[in-house]
Amino acid sequence: MNILFRNSRIKLSQGLIFWREVGEKTPIIFLHGAWNESSQWLSVMESLAQDFHCFALDLLGFGESENPNIHHSIDLQVECLAEFLQAVKLEKVYLVGHSLGGWVAASYALKYPEKVDGVVLLAPEGVEIAGLEEYCHKMRRLLNYPPLIVKLWRSLTPFTKIGGWYEKIAQDLQLLQELLRYPIACQLLFKRRQAEIEAELVQKRLYMIDVSVLILQGGQDSPDALAKSRVYAQLMPKVELKMIPHAGNDLPKSCAGVVAMEIGDFIKDILKSHNLNELN
Repeated sequence: MNILFRNSRIKLSQGLIFWREVGEKTPIIFLHGAWNESSQWLSVMESLAQDFHCFALDLLGFGESENPNIHHSIDLQVECLAEFLQAVKLEKVYLVGHSLGGWVAASYALKYPEKVDGVVLLAPEGVEIAGLEEYCHKMRRLLNYPPLIVKLWRSLTPFTKIGGWYEKIAQDLQLLQELLRYPIACQLLFKRRQAEIEAELVQKRLYMIDVSVLILQGGQDSPDALAKSRVYAQLMPKVELKMIPHAGNDLPKSCAGVVAMEIGDFIKDILKSHNLNELN
């Protein structure tokens, strides 16, 4: 089956937003992860397009959306999403968020509960776990290395094999290269003041999310990712945590078929429940 995706742009007060769209009927909003953009959802959306109206946004500052010279925050992403949904005339939606997108989805559900029918979170960010502050400090230190030091590292790597430092330097250089591809993710997760990041974490408010929530977590993901998903699962009243044992840290791409099936079944169960309630 050939699926025709529609690519669109809209100017919002925060900046220009790009999105991909396919299908019709019940609307689902897909929010990408920190080190990605909307294309990570293409295979999932293709599987769901027959039954659902799928929208995948490039978050403000990511992909083909505008990167305005402003101070970025999770609340800014939430307001951008709210304005987008109003502009495309979607009154109530299902939210699906991966990683950073999961943090935005949970924050939106907290701020606009009347506009959300259900939430699916894949390895979500946005809660405090042991070692989080130390990890953020490590990432800030790496991101703040002067370009001259990075250049020196690169020139020294052939010689560091002798002293046993090669693997560590090579890992840091690879990580830094990946981080620098997504400057807004770095700003949101690491480069703001720690107090500001902590103020936007959601663990103290998760009990207020009253819609059904499904959490999908790869069993081979990092210990930190597993810990964050468990925090979400422990603190929300209507939640189910499903582990995908063989999966790692990029569920939308590596397990698109399983993810699409879980999302589809989750939403269909909610719709069925709504229909039964209306009949009664």
